[in-house]
Formats: sequence, C-alpha cells, structure tokens
Amino acid sequence: MVMKKNLLFSLSLLLMVLFTSSQTTPAPSPSSTPTDIIRILKKAGGFTTLIRLLTTTQVSTQVNAQLLNSNNGLTVFAPNDNAFQSLKPGFLNSLNDQQKNELIQFHVLPTFVSISNFDTLSNPVRTQAGDDPDRLALNITSSGNQVNLTTGVVNTTVGGSVYSDHQLAIYQVDKVLLPRDFFVPKPPPPAPAPAKTKAFSAKKSTEGPSFAADNDSAAISLNGIWLSLSVATIAAVFSL
Repeated sequence: MVMKKNLLFSLSLLLMVLFTSSQTTPAPSPSSTPTDIIRILKKAGGFTTLIRLLTTTQVSTQVNAQLLNSNNGLTVFAPNDNAFQSLKPGFLNSLNDQQKNELIQFHVLPTFVSISNFDTLSNPVRTQAGDDPDRLALNITSSGNQVNLTTGVVNTTVGGSVYSDHQLAIYQVDKVLLPRDFFVPKPPPPAPAPAKTKAFSAKKSTEGPSFAADNDSAAISLNGIWLSLSVATIAAVFSL
C-alpha cells in the first residue's frame, strides 16, 4: 500500500515537472522608445508650424541626439499654431535658413528645467541660439507657477506643460519668442586697411624723371659735337 502511494506521488511529481518545462518562457518587455520631440508634439496637437520648422532646420534631429548623448536634458518653449499666425504676414518667409535655425534654437534651453525651478535661473538665460546679452537675451522670471518670458521684443508667459520626463520639458507659449538680433542693425564691417605702397615703386616714380632728363642732356651734347664737326669740315673744304 505504501509502495503504491509512493509510486503515485512520484508520477504526480514527474507530471508537474514536465508540465512546467513545457510552458513557453515569456518574452522580455521591449526597451523604452527613444524620446522623439516630433512624435511628442504631434501627439499633443496644435504645433503644425513648429513641427515643420523643427524638421526643415533639422533642429529636431539635433534635439533627439542631445537627449541620447547628454545628461543635462533640454527645455523647449513651444509656440502653438495661433502664436505663429499672430506674426506679421510674411515674416517667416522673410527669414533665411540661418535665421530660421536661430529662431528655433532660441526656444531651446540646454538644460532641463522643471516648472518649479525657473526661479533658480540667472538672467539673461542662455539658449541654444547663443549667449549674446544684447542680441540674444532671454529673461525669465517666475512667481509661483507663473513663468514670464521677455526677449526685448516679445513678452509672454508659459501657458502650461506639454511634456516632461525629467530629461525633456516642453512648455507651451502663446507667442513666438523673437530675438532682438532680427531687429537690431548689424554693426558695419571694419574699413579695409589702406594699401601699402612698395618702396621700389616710390623710388622708381621719383627717380624716373631725373633719368629721362639725363638721357635728354646726353642726346643734346652728342648733337652739338656732330654739328661742330660738320661746320669745321665745311670750312676746311672752302679754304682749299
């Protein structure tokens, strides 16, 4: 009886082992998808013009690469379509490719800034367009959850958070941030240095007339000698 029970137990254990080993191992969870600013803005909606400019200037490719290769993160101020429509008609078309790139880079901070940490920034805030305090200045002030932005041309406020993952923060703004660089006249280029006159040329120009005068004097002297000889020869002939 005992042997029969042991046999049944062994068979049951064997069946359990076989059943367990026959189960398919669950597939590992897929790795997280790299951050894509275009995908984020398309999902949010209302940023058609910004998406087009990010794409044509290739700033979107640059942003995605920075997010992969840097630990500093990025902060993007995203003007919605209404903000671009409020610009002067033809303004965007008047910009060349370099200016369009500068415009988009002016909306990107090279660090991640949460909505509660804007008061820790020092003005003027450096953007990816550069840090010229006169032509590319962006000043940010905050009071509670209200964040104010001013460029010297445009004043606006952050309208809300579009996206944040502790690496990339995107905030909606209701106006396009226009840098003063587009409106302040460029300084004139430096005047070219005066051409240097070669010493040889100067010497030649001063000595040239004297050399010519000497030649003329020599010619006159030779003519006088020949005239004198001719007169003497004629006189000798008539004296014979």
